[in-house]
Amino acid sequence: MRLTMYTDFSLRVLIYLGTKNRDELSTIQEISTAYGISKNHLMKVTYELGKLGYIETIRGRGGGIRLAMEPEKINIGQVVRNTEDDFHLVECFDCHSNSCVITPVCGLKGALNRALQAYFKVLDEYTLADFLLQKHLLANLLFKEKQDI
Repeated sequence: MRLTMYTDFSLRVLIYLGTKNRDELSTIQEISTAYGISKNHLMKVTYELGKLGYIETIRGRGGGIRLAMEPEKINIGQVVRNTEDDFHLVECFDCHSNSCVITPVCGLKGALNRALQAYFKVLDEYTLADFLLQKHLLANLLFKEKQDI
């Protein structure tokens, strides 16, 4: 299983925002620079994270984005479920486009489904706060450019 770039970027944005104080705003440009990733991609990601209630957007001059809830309330398994397009590990997971002839008797689908559920069970054990335990080290890496100025 491989997460999409969209989910990867979503998790990175949440980690970035989690390293900041709750009242401190960040910009998409800051995050783009810190990670070396496309600002355009991040605009889409932050828009969706806002719709999902993970971040809040403050518009206007001096505006920016920040976490909309405490990191302890952001479950990583749920973020992944909310940001991935689908979890069709194999063709037969998608009942609308499945044309595999062995589907009625194949045991692979059941095994892969169990593996997928185990994957989510592990992710569900973590919140964003779990990935911010070394917040100062993350900040040193992410805000390096600001320190160089």
